[in-house]
Amino acid sequence: MAAQDQTYKSKGPAPTVDQINADRVTQLANLYWAPHTAQDHAPFDKSVVDGIYLGEICGSKFSIRRTMMLEFSQYMENYLWPNYKTGEATHAHMMSIVVMLNEKFRERVPAWEAFKKHPDHFSGFFQQVLEASLSTTNVKEKTSLIVFLNHSFNSMEVELVREQVKRLVSLSMWISLQEGRREYEFKKCPKWRKFWIKINKRDAPEQKIKLEWERKFLHRLMLQFIEILEEIPEQGDISPETIQYCERFLELMIDLEALLPTRRFFNTVMDDCHLVVRCYLSPLVKKEEGNLFVQVR
Repeated sequence: MAAQDQTYKSKGPAPTVDQINADRVTQLANLYWAPHTAQDHAPFDKSVVDGIYLGEICGSKFSIRRTMMLEFSQYMENYLWPNYKTGEATHAHMMSIVVMLNEKFRERVPAWEAFKKHPDHFSGFFQQVLEASLSTTNVKEKTSLIVFLNHSFNSMEVELVREQVKRLVSLSMWISLQEGRREYEFKKCPKWRKFWIKINKRDAPEQKIKLEWERKFLHRLMLQFIEILEEIPEQGDISPETIQYCERFLELMIDLEALLPTRRFFNTVMDDCHLVVRCYLSPLVKKEEGNLFVQVR
């Protein structure tokens, strides 16, 4: 392979200027999205996005170094998000945006600016994220999606984000409760029953399936986590990816409990799942690899 096509490795945490210039990501950026080559950009090609996701992100096992290179090239704001189209974007396209936004939060730089400038497809993107959170079987993808959701719930001050997440944690999520538990809660606070009736009357029939799916989302996400947690064997090795997923998931639960806008109704659903008890009883807490999980819990 020619020298200019090689991806160099550095002993330090950040790549050097020479490494950046010689990197494959820089070459792709110059061809498709770098600001200084804007006059000569090739048309958008979804196979480029898919190739970068499979090669640079998945192929490097979600390496921070490779993600840093993509972030340095302004990949998300200049290529991924401007070309995202609801109903057309591939799974790789959506996941690439998720990974890049998580990297922005890791680097502590403004993360939502690109979405605020071009908000038209954000609702469709967020729905794709929710669906993938329940459907993907790739543990690293699950972890990235959980981290993204946590960033979203912690960004309630951003109106664009708040509009998407608030419907997941409103009173209507009590549809996931067992009927007896829901009645018990209504007796404790009768005004919630009045609001519950109003919500059900207000729902448009043609939106019922979509609304019910959204309202049950966090409940299903917790049940999925419990299933993965309880599949961990008491004896034998456990993959680091699974441990990391469990840790990040508990961080999401802790933050949802800590945030005033989210905990009021979410706390009851989490309690109804017996999530805390099932964490205490899980095999992971008895394993040496579960030390951090125990601390997070």
